[in-house]
Amino acid sequence: MEITYSIDEINEVAQKIITSTSSKIIILDADMGMGKTTLIKEIARVLGVNEIANSPTFSIVNEYILPNNEKMYHFDMYRIEDEVEALDFGIEEYLFSGHWCFIEWPERIPNLIPDSHHRIEISLVDEKTRYLKFE
Repeated sequence: MEITYSIDEINEVAQKIITSTSSKIIILDADMGMGKTTLIKEIARVLGVNEIANSPTFSIVNEYILPNNEKMYHFDMYRIEDEVEALDFGIEEYLFSGHWCFIEWPERIPNLIPDSHHRIEISLVDEKTRYLKFE
């Protein structure tokens, strides 16, 4: 799926992503400032997260409880030095939990990403518009 969207259309984009998944592990590939966290916040809202989703830059992972007691994990691997550090905090338990996992900066842990996942690539069209490719 390929979409060009503005911030006003992000709810529809989030809904399309959720309804198009065959895996609950989604990695986001985009430069800083392209809207990865903004998109994940909207996906969290669509999934039913009542609290405000924030970037886990300093905590590395944020956990949210969904209405059906399912969980959603939002990872920001930007500060991870290597895959050993991710293994040390137990990333495999999260990734194989069966819950939603959204991973920013997945290139920091390439060998730990399960084969069954989706990739979202976001790039800049102009200041107000993004291009999204969902695989």
